[in-house]
Amino acid sequence: MRKRVTLLTVAAVMALWMLNADTQAAVHTEKVQYKHGALALEGYLAYDDSSKKQRPGVLVVHEWWGLNDHAKKKAEELAKHGYIAFAVDMYGEGKTTDHPKTAGEWATAVRQDRQLSKERFLAAHEVLRAHPLTIKNRIAAIGYCFGGFVVLSMAQEGVDLRGVVSFHGAFPAEKAAPGTVKAKILVCHGAEDPLIKPEQITAYQENLKSAGADWQFISYGGAKHSFTNPGADKVGMPALGYNPDADRRSWKAMLALFSEIFAD
Repeated sequence: MRKRVTLLTVAAVMALWMLNADTQAAVHTEKVQYKHGALALEGYLAYDDSSKKQRPGVLVVHEWWGLNDHAKKKAEELAKHGYIAFAVDMYGEGKTTDHPKTAGEWATAVRQDRQLSKERFLAAHEVLRAHPLTIKNRIAAIGYCFGGFVVLSMAQEGVDLRGVVSFHGAFPAEKAAPGTVKAKILVCHGAEDPLIKPEQITAYQENLKSAGADWQFISYGGAKHSFTNPGADKVGMPALGYNPDADRRSWKAMLALFSEIFAD
């Protein structure tokens, strides 16, 4: 009888431990309505709600498809690593598309209007900064494809960010003024990305050098454009392709940078 009681006790402890582990790993997500002027925007917030402690914040800027599941899942992964993440809506009303032509039109319209792009990014920045769980002076930004261009541009604009990470993003052509770039920059690039020309890489790196920026550029062999997106191979564009090794390695490089910039 004593042995049976002991077994039941162990089973109960194990059940409680598993319940507690699930609670600790819980990620809270929610849609957040905010505005840029009269335009309604719909972002996606993610954080681990098992703790009420403040934590660094990370903005996530989507690919040219809009704020779809890819960016949302990246925000959720960041939440599991102890950050509060806010996936940004750069197009308005949370709209997305599966059509490359439409995506290109939407992305081009935002990219070509630098003031609009900056204002929409700053609208999301303010939402994240105002959240009670965010440490207000510890915010970074990551972006994918179109979003990579956005976060690199924001770094050149001198937006208050600890660091930015671009995954298979394009590069700003405008020159950054010396001393303007405060954020530490990490560029994660696919070595087989046909959408980015070698001369564009050289020009961007020279731009960062002349600006006195703190930057890293990692090129992943065998990786095409959109190498972080598991759905890239289904689009039907030869330039795009998912690469799990490059996805995993670039994510680790990002986490290493975050450990550095959020250490103090």
